[in-house]
Amino acid sequence: MSNTLVNEFQKCAKDLGCHIEDLEFARAMDNKDPLRSLRNEFIFPKIQDLPGVELSLVDNPSDDCIYMSGNSLGLQPKGVKQYLETELQKWGKIGSHGYFAGEIPWTRCDEMVTGDLAKLVGAEKEEVVVMNGLSVNLHLLMVSFYRPTKQRHKILIEEHSFPSDLFAVESQLRWHGYDPQDSIIQIKAKPGQHILNTSDINTLLEEEGNSIALVLLGGIQYYTGQLFDIASITAAAHDKGCMVGFDLGHAVGNVPLHLHKWQVDFAVWCSYKYLNSGAGSLAGAFMHKKHASNDFPKFLGWWGHKKQTRFEMGSKMDLTPGIAGYRISNPSVMALLPIRASLDVFKQTSMEQLRKKSKSLTGYLEYLIQINFSKPPDYSVTNGHQHHPYIEVITPADPERRGSQLSLYFSSSIDVIHEELTKRGVCCDERKPNIIRVAPAAMYNSFEDVWRLCRALHQAINSAMTK
Repeated sequence: MSNTLVNEFQKCAKDLGCHIEDLEFARAMDNKDPLRSLRNEFIFPKIQDLPGVELSLVDNPSDDCIYMSGNSLGLQPKGVKQYLETELQKWGKIGSHGYFAGEIPWTRCDEMVTGDLAKLVGAEKEEVVVMNGLSVNLHLLMVSFYRPTKQRHKILIEEHSFPSDLFAVESQLRWHGYDPQDSIIQIKAKPGQHILNTSDINTLLEEEGNSIALVLLGGIQYYTGQLFDIASITAAAHDKGCMVGFDLGHAVGNVPLHLHKWQVDFAVWCSYKYLNSGAGSLAGAFMHKKHASNDFPKFLGWWGHKKQTRFEMGSKMDLTPGIAGYRISNPSVMALLPIRASLDVFKQTSMEQLRKKSKSLTGYLEYLIQINFSKPPDYSVTNGHQHHPYIEVITPADPERRGSQLSLYFSSSIDVIHEELTKRGVCCDERKPNIIRVAPAAMYNSFEDVWRLCRALHQAINSAMTK
């Protein structure tokens, strides 16, 4: 972690007359957090309402749970309910007139959020759309951007890529008549490491780029939490003539992005993680404007028709330029409204402010993990049973190479540990056999949440040792 951040923590603790590990320190950090009021914009689940909780193990069942699952599902913005109620009432009162009437005409509901989304991903408004789900958008854009030839048919992805991305890649390859065993290049971390070095990715591109049709990586690697150097990788891939796409499901709303500046060809993302828009909400897609008038193969539907003449119902497609032409069906306004409610909260701050807090929150968590759960100096395979399980953070230590998530590797099986955390009101996810992912989200998590998580980890590990 950053020495500058540690020094800041130490100075604050000294001024308070306490230790960094103390609850007093965490609360003091929250009191001076300029974004602390944003927490009030979200609904926090209460410990007593969560499945698997043992109320005898918690201090106050009516407390907010220790929510560390923003990398899986963001919390519900309070504004969602009012948006939904308004549109439900409109539907009931005026029926089909709702397509064109009201503050949010349903025929334009998707276009009413693209400007704010474009700002989050560093794009021009015309380069962004809201449509479908992430994997559907990936397929639609691969139809255009994966155009294999006999000499250039391979796709580069990372090891431990999100499974749906891998499944999409495999099926696209088979559709084009290629064997995934021959046409997928999976770049792997060096033996004994978890992180992919940018230099290794760029070296591979230099060596094999002439055979690679498409580079498809996660902006943030979902398993390790590593933030890739999107700008460098894109430039290296373009130098070899490759198309470049990114799955930004774990990056949008988490870290600042500059897709237009970086010249990324296309990107896709879901909206239910750091964009807090609810499970299955509409996803997003980006296509650089340099491709706005492309003649690539693409699947079409009526929503890609220019809106000025769309409802004339003519039989000849008048395609909207750019990514908007990739829209196939009219969007669900009910799935769109949570996105708008979440973006209302984003407009109260900036990605730069969120990023600053995120680095501090995640740095605090990393510090507490290292102080309390590091590998004992005398630990060995033969005497490991004599020690508590230790925790290794496999996410990059450099704050510039990660987002909100830390992936925690446990030296023992996590089955019982995760169960014990759940009993204590902790929401986080497991990747068996040894990884628990935790993500203090800058939008709504606090330093006290991080402190409570580490206390629960102590309790969970101690309990697991007795079983």
